[in-house]
Amino acid sequence: MTVLTSATILTKQYNQFLNITDIVVQAVRDSGVTYGIVNVITKHTTTGIMVNESLECLESDIADFLTRMAPEEGAYAHARMLPEYGSTAGNPTGHLKAHITGNHCHFIVDNGCIIKGGAQEVYFCEFDGPAKRTILIQVIGE
Repeated sequence: MTVLTSATILTKQYNQFLNITDIVVQAVRDSGVTYGIVNVITKHTTTGIMVNESLECLESDIADFLTRMAPEEGAYAHARMLPEYGSTAGNPTGHLKAHITGNHCHFIVDNGCIIKGGAQEVYFCEFDGPAKRTILIQVIGE
């Protein structure tokens, strides 16, 4: 059996980390899958999905690290007029940060529950907000 659900997230900041673990857990619960795998993926190229410990100080450290890796004031080829969009691309750092965090994660489903470490939480990472975003949660199993 395969069950695909989506969730809409309204972000409020240009760069933001949102803990979406409860959304993923509920999707697995609602799927009826007892044994299998869950895939979580974002549909956007300036957002990410990451798994990490849910601590405000760690979120701050990750945000600082990503800013050092892709500073806003950098010289980027993507920050130019894009005729196909009819506007100037102003989000090169969003693409780069999303590339670093990745756009998906996977967990094993056992006895209807996600198997994860005690400190593991699923985050949606916004790098070009605020915006309306969509994540897909696919549960595969029996």
